[in-house]
Amino acid sequence: MQGMRDCIDPSTDPRQSRGTEWLARGGLRPTRQRVALAALLVGDGQDRHVTAESLYAASMASGERVSLATVYNTLRAFCDAGLMQEVTVDTNKSYFDTCTEDHPHFFWEDEGRLTDAPADQLEIARLPEAPEGAEISKVDVVIRLRRTR
Repeated sequence: MQGMRDCIDPSTDPRQSRGTEWLARGGLRPTRQRVALAALLVGDGQDRHVTAESLYAASMASGERVSLATVYNTLRAFCDAGLMQEVTVDTNKSYFDTCTEDHPHFFWEDEGRLTDAPADQLEIARLPEAPEGAEISKVDVVIRLRRTR
């Protein structure tokens, strides 16, 4: 049956099973490549921050042959489905976070690494009013850090 060859049976691998369940929560069809990438992202039950390049490298290391363009497209589909959020640290670099709850981040400039910052220590007292004809849809907090010497 056409289309079925792209689907895999996740019952043999708990990581793939978690990945398939995660895709189902987002209403996404569990293609072989989506399941493989989802297993890398959430298969161990841990949240993580990835770039398209780091996920591509992890997929290649795991033996999954997928193009970088497919990784980008898949990450976009995961975000559109509400399974991940994109965190932009500058115009050239985005990270993708499997934790979709609102929370702040630390960006370690010297390492090019994104980590969660303690949300309970963040206090935003007031935001500026949005310009006329606009509304605030989201507030991203990225705290940039560099190591002291």
